[in-house]
Amino acid sequence: MQTLLLVLDLVGTFVFAISGAMAGVKHRLDLFGVLVLSFVAGNAGGIARDVLIGAVPPPALSDWRYLAVSLLAGVVTFFCYGAVDRLRSPVLMFDAAGLALFAVAGAQKAVALGLGPVPAALLGMLTGIGGGMARDVLLAEIPTVLRADLYAVAALAGAAVVVIADLLQLPFTAAMVVGAALCFGIRILAIRRGWRLPIARQPGHAAAGTGGPDEQRDVSVKGP
Repeated sequence: MQTLLLVLDLVGTFVFAISGAMAGVKHRLDLFGVLVLSFVAGNAGGIARDVLIGAVPPPALSDWRYLAVSLLAGVVTFFCYGAVDRLRSPVLMFDAAGLALFAVAGAQKAVALGLGPVPAALLGMLTGIGGGMARDVLLAEIPTVLRADLYAVAALAGAAVVVIADLLQLPFTAAMVVGAALCFGIRILAIRRGWRLPIARQPGHAAAGTGGPDEQRDVSVKGP
């Protein structure tokens, strides 16, 4: 199980690090800034999870592979941004896959350390969305997860499958596959069909779900 969790973590780290690096290039940051964002986007969620459950020092800080994967994603994106940007649809697919991998891996790690069902599900969600939130905060933006698409909802759904399977004593590998598939499916449908949670009505603003200015944003590469 430890090997599987490590592989999921590293793959998810690489995918989300690309999203952070792309955001840095779009904001015209220098190479150092892009690499910082790639590391933050790829690892902040996992670091937050590990600190909260007492798994310190977090692997993202003690295992060189996390840093290497993050920097590799940042360097590739910085010098080959045009090629990566042309792969927007595939990268969005990988982003959804990364969200799914992080959500189920985070929930499984929390469950393995003895956390209850609700905290484990929430930590799985945090693992998936934490990097994207930290990235957006560093760029002085409202975190994407708070204003558009079914991002956190998808991560929570995937994490919940892992937690429920543990309560029912079902095989953890099958649970992680089903949870990741559910998270991935919800996220992809949200992107393609424009699914969003309702937005509160305000005088002088378009009603929620009618395509007001806050809703008509470019769906670009984004992480947890």
